[in-house]
Amino acid sequence: MGGPMERLQQLESIEKDIGNVLQCAGTALQELSKDKPSMKQVESHTSSFLKTLEIVESGLSKQIQYLTQVSTGQSHEGSSYAAQKELQMALHRLEHAKSRVLDLERVSARHVPLQPPAPQQPSTPASAEM
Repeated sequence: MGGPMERLQQLESIEKDIGNVLQCAGTALQELSKDKPSMKQVESHTSSFLKTLEIVESGLSKQIQYLTQVSTGQSHEGSSYAAQKELQMALHRLEHAKSRVLDLERVSARHVPLQPPAPQQPSTPASAEM
């Protein structure tokens, strides 16, 4: 399936098909309620009803399958949910690691006294002794 606009258009098409299904069923029933119904008309409307109903069922099944993928976090076409969730979790782990490093630095500073730098000995040139 495509992007959100395409999915909305598909749902709109399914909605129109549902209206056609109801109209075909109503027309078939109306024909049957006549004193002398035309069986050819009834069969035509019934056939249209069944064909359109199959289209509706197929379209709705595809939409439900897509929504199932989205809601369970499975990767699917056009979704960035999984990548966004991974990024969010990585940022959370990074912040946690930073806080742990700062805690370790504080503990280290309390327990390890700073050592003064070793005194430097003046360098004596070797050529001056001769």
